[in-house]
Amino acid sequence: MMADSGPEEIAVIGNTDLTSAELENNIKNTMVEIEKWTSLLRKMEISVGEAEKRTGKNTVNMQEIYTVYLIETRPVDAVTEGIIPAPDSLWRRYSEFELLRNYLLVTYPFVVVAPLPEKRAEIVWHKLSADNMDPDFVERRRVGLENFLLRLACHPVLCNDKIFYIFLTEEKGWKEMVYETGFQAKADSRLKAMNAAFRVKNPDKRFTELKHYSDELQTVVSQLLRVRARVADRLYGVYKVHGNYGRVFSEWSAIEKEMGDGLQSAGHHMDAYAASVDDILEEEEHYADQLKEYLFYTEALRAVCRKHELTQFELEMAAQDLASKKQQKEELVTGTVRTFSLKGMTSKLFGQETAEQREAKLQVLEQQIEEGEEAVKEKNTESDEFVKTAWIDIEHFKDQKDRDLKEALISYAIMQISRCKKGIQVWTNAKECFNKM
Repeated sequence: MMADSGPEEIAVIGNTDLTSAELENNIKNTMVEIEKWTSLLRKMEISVGEAEKRTGKNTVNMQEIYTVYLIETRPVDAVTEGIIPAPDSLWRRYSEFELLRNYLLVTYPFVVVAPLPEKRAEIVWHKLSADNMDPDFVERRRVGLENFLLRLACHPVLCNDKIFYIFLTEEKGWKEMVYETGFQAKADSRLKAMNAAFRVKNPDKRFTELKHYSDELQTVVSQLLRVRARVADRLYGVYKVHGNYGRVFSEWSAIEKEMGDGLQSAGHHMDAYAASVDDILEEEEHYADQLKEYLFYTEALRAVCRKHELTQFELEMAAQDLASKKQQKEELVTGTVRTFSLKGMTSKLFGQETAEQREAKLQVLEQQIEEGEEAVKEKNTESDEFVKTAWIDIEHFKDQKDRDLKEALISYAIMQISRCKKGIQVWTNAKECFNKM
């Protein structure tokens, strides 16, 4: 924010905090604009249909095995008219999805950009393969990549991006178009962002709180996933041990005449129960991946906070530079030096400057002050616009997060209830077998 209190006073820099009423009004106004935009999903069906292993040479001319994913798109209009045309399709590597996301992060720094599924399996129970070429892992990643594209396609800003549309529809020449945007040169270095975080004097408390929240969310989701992995390990062992019941009942049935059939049948129920754990834990991985998405979302939240810190830091530096120039002008006009400086010592040693020299310097300073005031005004506008657009997207993300995590946790609880009921049913069946002996 900028306010003038006199011709010689420096602009007052605020931390861009808005009142709740102002924020609510901004959100309402922007949501009206969002309603006017058209989600890409209203025009196009998007899916990642399958994955395929391929062999080729990498950038250093060495042979490598990699996975590509088939992106399929189909116009919605054709489907609604009763015609189901063959989808347009193209293949993309995981690294191309990474390139797309990096481009979006730089181009839309105020957006909480959806994360990609993990490159390699992390926080998994010990029987699950961590090999990124494992078929089960590749399939889960395929689902995650499709979810990533759908997140982008339904986002009110990202869905309109030309590069994203070309990523979906044009197999060749896409990378060249991305690099032609020059996004890499615009990317803020991590060191620059860290410097801003430590040196910013007037941070927006809402972004500071959001940054702390993202750290805490990462911690609790990570702990939840680790607990779930430990439980899965124990559960796997418990189920497989039930296979021993099946073996013992089968062996026992061989030495019994009256009880043999009942023991044999009970053994079959135990074998089926032991074998069912693989499907159960495979289904659990689906819910674990939903939690992992929000584990990775925390970094996207921090990226928005870092960009705000950098924007605020640049604003403060522009204001500080303007203050310095105004002080130099005052010293030049009055002939008094308010602070110790090399210039002041030089004047005392070698005498005062001539009137012509002072006039020339005064003209330069006035030009620099004019440019500095324009820079502060520009940075203020940039900061205000960033806060407005970023906070709207953050509110959108919060609603999405609450909805998704609630649904995932309820579904996980229902699955656990179903698993327990199946266990009860197995022992009920075994009881019936024993009754018939």
